[in-house]
Amino acid sequence: MSEQGTAHDFRGEALEHVLMPVDGSARGTVIVVPTVMGVTDLERGFGRRLNEAGCHVLIADLFGKHLRSAPRDTMFGEMGRLKGDRAALCDRMIEVLDVARGQEGVERDRIAAIGFCFGGMCVLDLARAGAKVAGVASFHGLFDPPGLEPQPIGAKVVAYHGWDDPLVPPEAVVALGKELTEAGADWQIHAYGHTGHGFTNPQAHQTGIEGVAYQEAAARRSWASLNLFLDELFG
Repeated sequence: MSEQGTAHDFRGEALEHVLMPVDGSARGTVIVVPTVMGVTDLERGFGRRLNEAGCHVLIADLFGKHLRSAPRDTMFGEMGRLKGDRAALCDRMIEVLDVARGQEGVERDRIAAIGFCFGGMCVLDLARAGAKVAGVASFHGLFDPPGLEPQPIGAKVVAYHGWDDPLVPPEAVVALGKELTEAGADWQIHAYGHTGHGFTNPQAHQTGIEGVAYQEAAARRSWASLNLFLDELFG
């Protein structure tokens, strides 16, 4: 694992942690986009699991090193700032993709992006922009559309969603399916019953927000499905 970049140079710090298979070859590259809390041990753990499965893993830092370990209120404020300009956020995601393409060992046509919570929305926006990625996977992501000019979606899309998520009601799930259909995407939505927001994070309950909690079965099932999705993308 290597670290690179400075606190105020987004291009330099966009991919904070790089994990490559020991033998230097990879079946594909996965960009991991973190939750509102930025790069933490949670994402590093996901990265290691993907790395062990033979993927080259790049963990994106959308907020910057100067906000590492910042209080939750600060990070929610930063998320609000980024969500307030979805066009700029989309540009930032495309910049992340460009930085990823420039990394040693990355094949341009074998890149996927996965994201968690806020990061789930970010990877959906990357697909919505028509970016040339093989696929994107959103884990308990936010589904609200960016309000930008619709683009054809060439990436395969999968969303893993807790049916009882208080941030994403059922009508938002239906709306996402309609949006992806109209954009011509190859899409899937997996909804897990009796499951709320943040279900992949064992510490999710610490937010103190009702309906935000870890759910072991949904975490296990969604990760198994992700592996099948990556098999389809990368072989």
